[in-house]
Amino acid sequence: MTGPDLALGLTVLAMLGLRGAGLLLGGVLRPDHPVIAWAASVSVATLAAFVVLALVAPSGLLATVPWTARLAGVVTGAIGWHLSRGAMLPALGAGFAGLLLAWWVAP
Repeated sequence: MTGPDLALGLTVLAMLGLRGAGLLLGGVLRPDHPVIAWAASVSVATLAAFVVLALVAPSGLLATVPWTARLAGVVTGAIGWHLSRGAMLPALGAGFAGLLLAWWVAP
């Protein structure tokens, strides 16, 4: 296992741990409690960091995708997230579709 793969795996575990703790505390704490907000913020920030890393310095198969296609995927994903009022699945679908379309149009 390479260093970046290990870092990604550990980050995913940390995010899942925070989400799990949020679920356990969810029955006790209000959804707007600062601890719940902090856990959600940290997990989202970690995901955002890996998205930026994949955009700026990709590795593996993603490194073969042109920078403009990766950027188009991020932009269409952000637009999809905004239009779906924060729903992640439509945003991911829109981002993936934008990446594929940009990669197909400008190889």
